[in-house]
Amino acid sequence: MENKKLIIDYQEYASREELPAADRALLDAAIAAIQGSYAPYSHFNVGAAVRLADGTVVKGANQENAAYPSGLCAERTAMFAASANHPGVPFESLAVVCSRDGKLMPNPGSPCGACRQVMAQYERESKRPLRIILGSGGPILVFEGVESIMPLIFNDL
Repeated sequence: MENKKLIIDYQEYASREELPAADRALLDAAIAAIQGSYAPYSHFNVGAAVRLADGTVVKGANQENAAYPSGLCAERTAMFAASANHPGVPFESLAVVCSRDGKLMPNPGSPCGACRQVMAQYERESKRPLRIILGSGGPILVFEGVESIMPLIFNDL
């Protein structure tokens, strides 16, 4: 047996103002997307925004349903809408923010495993690392590539 270690590289910004302009704009789009959240059960609102290689930004928000688990996360809402409305255009970056009671959470939320796997597939199809921005009312985390947030990705190749 041999012990191994996984190391995850990422950037942490203290506030949105520190972000590069393109990342800040995408994060602001994710914050605006929260308005489309339908979360009458959890009261946990999530907004996401995907930037495509052609500069198009597509927003999504979490959608809950009384017939749980029939709802859908904000990340997949945004990615599926982007793919359906802009087929073949590679994904460049994705921003995600979480809020409760109209206030951004103090720390970044993290995409669920299903969302991470969908990100991995679109990243593979885009043939480039997906830049992932996890925002909050406090620190903002930026990752280069889905493997940074989901090591040992399922890969059907």
